[in-house]
Amino acid sequence: MKKRSLGLNAFLNGLKSVLNLIFPLITFPYVSRVLSIKGIGIYNFSNTYVSYFVLIAGLGIATYAVREGAKYRNNNEKINEFASQVFSLNIISTIVAYILLFISLIIFKNLYNYISCILIFSLQILFTTLGTEWIYTIYEDYAYITIRSIIFKIISIILLFLLVKKPEDYLIYAAITVLSAVGSNFLNFIHAKEFVNIRLTFRTNWRYHLRPILIIFASAVAVTIYVSSDTTILGLLKNDYAVGIYSTSVKIYQIAQSLLSALLTVTIPRLAFLWGKQHVDEYNQVLSKVIASLGILVLPAAIGLIMLSREVVLIIASKKYLPSVNSLRIISWAIIFSIFAWIFSDCVLIPAKRESLVLRNTIVTAIENIVLNFILIPSMSYDGTSLSTVIAEFTVMVMNGYSCRDIIKPVIFKKDTLNNLLDSIIGCVGIVVVCLLCDYGFNSLILKTVFSVVLSVIMYGAILILLKNKNAYSMLDRAKMILKSKL
Repeated sequence: MKKRSLGLNAFLNGLKSVLNLIFPLITFPYVSRVLSIKGIGIYNFSNTYVSYFVLIAGLGIATYAVREGAKYRNNNEKINEFASQVFSLNIISTIVAYILLFISLIIFKNLYNYISCILIFSLQILFTTLGTEWIYTIYEDYAYITIRSIIFKIISIILLFLLVKKPEDYLIYAAITVLSAVGSNFLNFIHAKEFVNIRLTFRTNWRYHLRPILIIFASAVAVTIYVSSDTTILGLLKNDYAVGIYSTSVKIYQIAQSLLSALLTVTIPRLAFLWGKQHVDEYNQVLSKVIASLGILVLPAAIGLIMLSREVVLIIASKKYLPSVNSLRIISWAIIFSIFAWIFSDCVLIPAKRESLVLRNTIVTAIENIVLNFILIPSMSYDGTSLSTVIAEFTVMVMNGYSCRDIIKPVIFKKDTLNNLLDSIIGCVGIVVVCLLCDYGFNSLILKTVFSVVLSVIMYGAILILLKNKNAYSMLDRAKMILKSKL
């Protein structure tokens, strides 16, 4: 198999993540003005309700398939057998999810008003399974799914402006949302045959597959509870206004987090493949590059967002959301901890088949986060919710790091890694100075933001170059090579 560039994959996956984030940013301001409040409420409730059944259908299979399948990708016979067994399990879990969904619709009479919208969103359950995106991840092929994602997002936006015209059109909006999210997944399934020959089979080693799948699924459920509990508890203890303010800071935080995590997503199959083949030295080299690259990107991204929180809120939201500035400044620190927690879990623990430790750490953190919310929200409101997230992300980072200490010790405690961290901290001082000067020197919101970002990047890069940071020189050389190839 052709070895694909991690840099190109990171760019393509980052582009896909950006598209997934931009779509609601473009569509929501429009639909919130066109649709009625009741229509928006039915849409959001139905989407959230179906997401739980999507989780059941997924069963943690995608994560497991990437870890295990990466070992077999150079053996056609084994990968065909493995993919068929995993896909068959996924079909069974999908049928179970639909049965549970239909039973719930029959039992709970309060859902009758939402049935039409729920049934439209339920198409996501089937088409997510058919999408088999784990196959593309195993083979590190992000070009196809990124291109089709761009095409379907554009089609969906056009359909939105053409078809959603009046308050009663929330069902059309739901259908367009499904088309945008999973509309092309049937094409994915057909195209996946270029990599593997998938067929339904009942000749499956259930005991071998189910235990790790269910552990990963339990972790996913714990993460869902952990992520959703903040907003739920805030709504219970405070009000819809507090939830709205916190949701704004979380959305901005998630955008930054998703962009930075794009590099991680594309390295997981490579690391799983290397660990599965016991290529420890090469595994350490790739892991070291990942940590080094994110080490000089994550800290300045968090500091930059903290310094420009007010400007970012004004640009993405509006003046009425300014109370979320302090909440955003607090939660921005969680970017650093969450990224490294993810490195330790998805790049180290799961490839090393220590998913039970990931489950334990996630459950402990989820409980801690819920307890902290009940303690901090009464006195700090949405700022307390942000602080609980930061503490929880720091905890899971430490626990995940400790759980894989024997693997990461040769990588983390290298002199180059520690020097890289020190260089990044010094560079961030330059970012703080630049942002303070721009805040003092510009009155225009746009000019202040643009100059702060551009000059911060230049200042940070210049400091790293002056400090002779190896990773900065490597990125600079790569940029020069790309420019030469284009000229």
